[in-house]
Order: sequence, then C-alpha cells, then structure tokens
Amino acid sequence: MTMSSSVSPADAPVPGLSPRPGPEARPRREHRHDVDLVRLLCSIGVILCHTGSAFVNTAGREASGGPGTYWAGLVADSAGRFAVPLFFAIAGWVVLVGAPVRDGRQLWQRIVRIVVPLGVWTALYLAWGRVRGTNEDPVGELALDSLFASVRPAYHLWYLYAYVPVVMLLAFAALVKAGKRPWGLGAALLALGAAPSLFGDLSEVTGLDLPRFGWGFGPYQLIYAVLGALLLALPAGTFGRRGVWWLLPACGALAAIVAYQHGVHYAIPYASVLVALFSAGVLFPLHRVRVPERLRPALTRLAGASFGAYMIHVLVLGVLTDLLVDAGLGLPSAALLVLAITAATTALSFGAALLWTRLGLTRLLG
Repeated sequence: MTMSSSVSPADAPVPGLSPRPGPEARPRREHRHDVDLVRLLCSIGVILCHTGSAFVNTAGREASGGPGTYWAGLVADSAGRFAVPLFFAIAGWVVLVGAPVRDGRQLWQRIVRIVVPLGVWTALYLAWGRVRGTNEDPVGELALDSLFASVRPAYHLWYLYAYVPVVMLLAFAALVKAGKRPWGLGAALLALGAAPSLFGDLSEVTGLDLPRFGWGFGPYQLIYAVLGALLLALPAGTFGRRGVWWLLPACGALAAIVAYQHGVHYAIPYASVLVALFSAGVLFPLHRVRVPERLRPALTRLAGASFGAYMIHVLVLGVLTDLLVDAGLGLPSAALLVLAITAATTALSFGAALLWTRLGLTRLLG
C-alpha cells in the first residue's frame, strides 16, 4: 500500500544528448496516477466496509434486530467489498511490474517498512484494548500470540499477515526468473510454509499450548495479486474507450453481494466470484484513466498516506460507532449516519497519517 505507483518504460533517446552508458543508468519511471486513484478509492472502500460491518453487528447480524441499521450497514459493507481484492492486485502489480525488486536486500527493506508499523500498531491496539477493558487475556500473552498472528488485536491487521508472504513469494519468483539466487528468501518462504504444521506437531508432542501460526495466504489472494499485475500492466484502451459501462455489471454484482450476504452467508468470502466480478467492474473504468494535472500532487500525497490511514482507521471508527450507532435507527437516519461516519473516519484517519508523515514518523506508523 505504500509502494510507488510507477513503471519503467524503455529508454527513449533525447535529441541533442548522447545516451549515458554504464550499468548505473536506470530507465525513467512513469508515475501511474490511475494506480494512486485506485489505491485511494480502496482505502475509502475499506473504511466504508468496516463502517457497514459495525452497523450490521449492532443489529445482531439479523434484519429483525434493527431493520434500518441492518440494511444500511449491509449495503455499505457490500459496497466496500472490492477494496481488499484490489489492494492485492496493486501489491502484485508493484512487485511484478511497477517497482520490481532488484535483489533480496531491497525486498527485505520493503518488508521492514510494513512489519515495523505492524508491530507498533499491534502494541498501540493492545494498549487501547487495555484502556477500554476489551482485551480477553493479559497484554503480554496477546503480544506473544500477535507475533505469530494467532491473535490480531485489531481485525483489519489480518491483511498484512497475508500481504507480506504474498509479496515474498511473488518477489522470489521474479528474482529467480531474472537469474538471481535468493537463497535467504527461499529459506524464509520454506519456514513460512512449514511453520503451521510444525507448531501443531510440537504442541502435540510436547503437550505445550503453542500459538497457532497465522502468517500465510490463501490461493485467492495470490490469484488477485497475479491477475492484478497482468490487468494493471495492460495498455490504455484495453477495456474500451467507454470504460464507464463497466459500472453496470459492477452494480449488478453489488446487488448480488447484498442478496448473498443477507440470504446465504455473512460475511461473503473474498474468494467469491461475485466479489471478483464486482472488483473487476470497479477496476476497469479506472484503468489508465487520465487524472487532471492540478489534482495529481494531492492525489499522490493521499495515496502515500493510505497505509497509515489503514492502520489507524479501526481505532477512529470504533470510537465513532460506539458513540453514535444504535439498533433502533430508521433506514434514512442509518444511511445518512453510515455516510457521515465513513466520511469522518476517512478525514480523521488521513489527516492523522498526513500529520505524522510531515513529522517524519512514517517508518514507525506507516
């Protein structure tokens, strides 16, 4: 979520200048403002989805528990379901196309930029849970379990426990294809793959209550990442000049997601074909879309702050929903409140992220 939205086109000769020889010369990168736009929209989509989820939970996940609150929340939750698949799509594009790693060392630097904020926010959410009295176990035990991803002190952190292994695997494949020999990265992937069963076996043999090892990813996450790299790398016009028409099937998929979540299962799996179709319907109209020059600086800053906003938004959202959401809301009031809480959470989260970016705290807070 924090990687640069740029690609490296082939070098073009500049009139009047001789090409600069030597291996140190690097191709100029084209900044993909459309990817910035997708990233920003996904950040808002996640906040909308989590806001809707809070409303649905307040109604007890049943329409009978508060029809207005339930239906406003269910539609909002469903409308944000495109965000996670497209976040994985962007991650795949960055690793494989936009800013591919040159060696294992550079990859570890990128991973550190994710893992350090993850550790800091884990500590902050554990401390916040202690202040509010919502931690189910002592902070020390929860912190240890969080290290192995068996406990996540904030539910949205699951994404990062999957994001890091996905990036590692894609980068490993890209480095091998490029003729590199990333033995350390390969050993780390082997350890990640073997750890879940190893922890289970050790627990069985020793009788110790070892934490579950939760670092890993599902096939759908890897598929979204690889397909996302392919789709985002396609040239402009691939999906037609009238990309807005893709919003029609997106609206149909959204309606189907609402129906599924109400009548079949809540919450709908991200691996669902309905979610995949909805995500594609959101992505295609934005693919290679031209962002006006005057908006590009602000868009780039906001997209750069999206990781930090993602990390803090659950804390902000929890405070607002606890204060304002009630199961007895009528549908118009609940719908307006969903939008108001989403907007407030977005503004406060991005404002905080931009503030600590200005203070030089992104290495710690994202």
